[in-house]
Amino acid sequence: MSRFILSFDQGTTSSRAILFNREGEIRGIAQREFEQIFPQPGWVEHDAEEIWASQSGVADEVMSNAGISADDIAAIGITNQRETTVVWDRSTGRPIHRAIVWQDRRTSERIDRLKGGEGEALITRRTGLVPDAYFAGSKIEWILDHVEGARARAERGELAFGTIDCWLVYRLTGGSVHVTDASNAARTMLYNIETCAWDEDLMKVFRVPASMLPEVRSSSEVYGEVSAGLACRGVPIAGMAGDQNAALFGQLCHEPGNVKNTYGTGCFMLMNSGDQPRKSSHRLLSTIAWQFDGKMTYALEGSVFVGGAVVQWLRDGLKMIEKSADIQGLAGSVADSGGVYFVPAFAGLGAPHWDQYARGTIFGLTRGTTSAHIARAAVESMAFQSADLLDAMVADADAPIPELRVDGGATRDEILLQFQSDVLQMPIVRPTMVETTALGAAYLAGLATGFWGSVDELVANWKVDRVFEPRMPPDQVAEKRANWNKAVRRSLGWLTDKDGK
Repeated sequence: MSRFILSFDQGTTSSRAILFNREGEIRGIAQREFEQIFPQPGWVEHDAEEIWASQSGVADEVMSNAGISADDIAAIGITNQRETTVVWDRSTGRPIHRAIVWQDRRTSERIDRLKGGEGEALITRRTGLVPDAYFAGSKIEWILDHVEGARARAERGELAFGTIDCWLVYRLTGGSVHVTDASNAARTMLYNIETCAWDEDLMKVFRVPASMLPEVRSSSEVYGEVSAGLACRGVPIAGMAGDQNAALFGQLCHEPGNVKNTYGTGCFMLMNSGDQPRKSSHRLLSTIAWQFDGKMTYALEGSVFVGGAVVQWLRDGLKMIEKSADIQGLAGSVADSGGVYFVPAFAGLGAPHWDQYARGTIFGLTRGTTSAHIARAAVESMAFQSADLLDAMVADADAPIPELRVDGGATRDEILLQFQSDVLQMPIVRPTMVETTALGAAYLAGLATGFWGSVDELVANWKVDRVFEPRMPPDQVAEKRANWNKAVRRSLGWLTDKDGK
């Protein structure tokens, strides 16, 4: 009997492969970072072939390190950075352009032309999204318009599009399977979340031929088997969900009103909204959480574009720390940020502001400001941005949210989680397993193949590590949030505010 589920966690900065046992425990992990490419200010690209090489490489590595074979693996689950766009040649399987990453802003002006018109209303009504360069639709259009001959080739059916989940399945199956799941399809601005089908009118808006698009399947079923050439050949690929959706599933937020926040490259807060899409009045997204067991589950979502990426910038851009984990010691060496507020709008601001032209700013600097104060403000920026999301979510839900479940690499930072509890004035619950993105993908794959018999069987796997309770007085919280809001207002529209007014 197979003993493990192999989870592919393909993120924005690294690819990981994780082995999970029946108790939802990690029994092996391998990780490899890959290059971040910045051709112009506001542009972010990845080499899709390098993503594939890194992901297949860590899969082989984790199996070798664990001393197991394909027979020991019941299934593979895939979770992925969402919205990142790959277009490839169907005959060769080679990308025709670098992958355009979800953080990329190059199509901002194109999106602006949609706003205020019929296109904006159509996108919001049918997809639950707001028009933004964040999503895949305008990225596909850009590639077809800027790669020589691409549009004509697409019209002839020679090109394929996929988000990273789709790209990995295509490569894992030797090019024989071109599918995505509903949670990833819902992030394209091309998928109607009410009819649960690609939308012809939206395809016309972005001039994307239907022949490019993958078949949309559920998040938990067998899509195909791994082809020869990999250590896991013959293993069924049986679960797929975008990273934040997988984390919601892995946190067992399966009841309407359950909320989780993932602290990764960005921060992403999702609330299970049940079996019908809930329209937001506070600029959150209405999206598909997952499709499972013949049913669609929806979510309200708020997205912070730069969360943990601000720590990477301090490490790689300013050389302020040697490794990301050093942020805890540096930020913890001071009692507070010394009045410094850091708005890391490197790629604009997501919900609830949706400003493509905001840019990063640091306010409150004095001669007494040190690198430790800036580090502390960077950590606090993740909590402030997440608090803005939760405020909008509570208002949309029209009901209190008793607790926030958290996961992701940055949740190891107890300064962050205590400050998050303070600014939200609510309990923050950290489970023992914080790799819930990969775990959610594993659960989806394991349920599809009988490795786990039912969702109820998973409940015993979820255990609390620590609950963070508020310590900061409410009047102090109010002052800090007022200063944060002032800093955000001054970062908005930076690229379009030519006259400084």
